[in-house]
Amino acid sequence: MHVIAVDRDPQAVGFVLADERAIISSEDEEAVDRLARAREVDGIVSPGADWPVGIAARVAERIGLAHPITARTGSIVTSKARQREAFAAAGVPHAHELDRRQGELRFPLVVKAPDRQGQRGLALVRSADGLDAALETALAESRGGAVLVEEHVEGPEVTVNALSVDGRFVPLTVTDRLTAEPPAFGVALAHVWPSRHDTTAAVAAAGAAVEAVGIRNGPSYTQLRLGPAGPVVMEVTARLGGGHDAELCAAATGVDLNALAVEFALGSGTVGCLTPVTPPSLDAAARPGASLGTDTSGASPRGAAVVFLVPPVGRLLQVDGVAEAEALPGVEWVRVYRRPGHVFGPLRRGADRAGAALVTGADRDDALVRGRRAADAVRFRVDADAS
Repeated sequence: MHVIAVDRDPQAVGFVLADERAIISSEDEEAVDRLARAREVDGIVSPGADWPVGIAARVAERIGLAHPITARTGSIVTSKARQREAFAAAGVPHAHELDRRQGELRFPLVVKAPDRQGQRGLALVRSADGLDAALETALAESRGGAVLVEEHVEGPEVTVNALSVDGRFVPLTVTDRLTAEPPAFGVALAHVWPSRHDTTAAVAAAGAAVEAVGIRNGPSYTQLRLGPAGPVVMEVTARLGGGHDAELCAAATGVDLNALAVEFALGSGTVGCLTPVTPPSLDAAARPGASLGTDTSGASPRGAAVVFLVPPVGRLLQVDGVAEAEALPGVEWVRVYRRPGHVFGPLRRGADRAGAALVTGADRDDALVRGRRAADAVRFRVDADAS
């Protein structure tokens, strides 16, 4: 394939892997449309960012390209408000919206910009004193000028990474999503496979959510909380998970979701994906330790984790210890997202993380310990006075 990568950042890390680079924003729909037409591309994919998922679907539909989701589905999955409407119509358990005007507010609650990702505009509000500030922040981040206020569901978070083939939902990995404390509410510090919880019901809820928003083909990423009354869907996306979920899936199961996402974008996903994937029952896929394609003889890992690197505040001068970390047992790779000169602020959202390590282990706990050991080995030298 001849690949054209699109990013507004001239130093985007993906450019080195592409045949050509186009320095335009992936969120500039008109520019993406013009480029796709001018180069007569055969497929278009937004594998890891929410808003461009809808752009890719609409551009593909206008040009007449094969695409795993329709423009209508693209508009639903890029809006948490539209998702809630689809969930309600289909009876999918989800966090319920609270109406301030009707006196429905119950603290703690969650305020979010419904058309943003990566914790932009997201806040956990514990009392009425913090509500107005949270609403103002979410409104400033919102693309469409709307704010979503919903109940806070207590319980652990899990993520279901799956593939749909002509409407058939195939769960691949169910991971525990370990998150930071507020004010970095919702920011993942690690994804750990397999989940330590019984996630049979969560997988079923994820499948119902995917069906409700209209995803019939391609990858999906569903975040849920295991609440007191059962699993609650927080959001579903028609893309790969943004926390290296596809690479964790490959390490854990041998299924290459990155490659399959490209196949679906080219209209050939239903051919290639059926070879490595044999769908189990939902119960088998959700059971702790179970997955697709994993050799249970002991040769394959029984645990895997992505552990994120959290830097100190300041201007980055140098990063040490990457080679040392990658030499540790079970470490597949360590990546640093930022170059010297970047200024790190306090951890507030996903973009404030500095990198990640992918590790495997004898079980989930072993993988997590190894991942944290690798993260500790990476040292960020910063000028704290330049923050």
